[in-house]
Amino acid sequence: MRGTFVLLAVAIMFYHLLPLDMMPPRYAGPDLLVAMCFAWALRRPDYVPALSVAGVMLLADIMFQRPPGLWAALVLLATEILKSRDRRDRETTFAMEWIGVATTLAVITIVYRLTLALLIVPSGTSFLALMQYAMTVICYPLVVMVSQYPLGVRRMAPGDFDHAGRSL
Repeated sequence: MRGTFVLLAVAIMFYHLLPLDMMPPRYAGPDLLVAMCFAWALRRPDYVPALSVAGVMLLADIMFQRPPGLWAALVLLATEILKSRDRRDRETTFAMEWIGVATTLAVITIVYRLTLALLIVPSGTSFLALMQYAMTVICYPLVVMVSQYPLGVRRMAPGDFDHAGRSL
């Protein structure tokens, strides 16, 4: 499943780079890579090791011509925070998980925008960043459904075993 995560991430990046429409988009779409990282980290933390998240997000930074490493580091930090909360939040409802993901994404988006402003790096308008944040939060349940049903990335139950055979 670790390889599946990397392959899906590369497929998402490939799709984003395809020149399907020659006109600039009127709205910012969701960041499916971040939504997938968060969903998989909350469902099965052993499927998304830190090195995979860092590599995938660094590749995305390079491919999407963002400042290399900044968004990757923030997403890696957020993913690890969500993983550490996994044991405590294992029995919460999906609404609480969704609120936690939205809050975490808001924090890293604000830190990203502030860092770019502090370093005087030109970036898009704040409205586009807000729109991408909102679209990512709205699409998160869809990413969870696609991850859970066709791909089988389900939340770990208290009696499950991790990849090393240890009881959770």
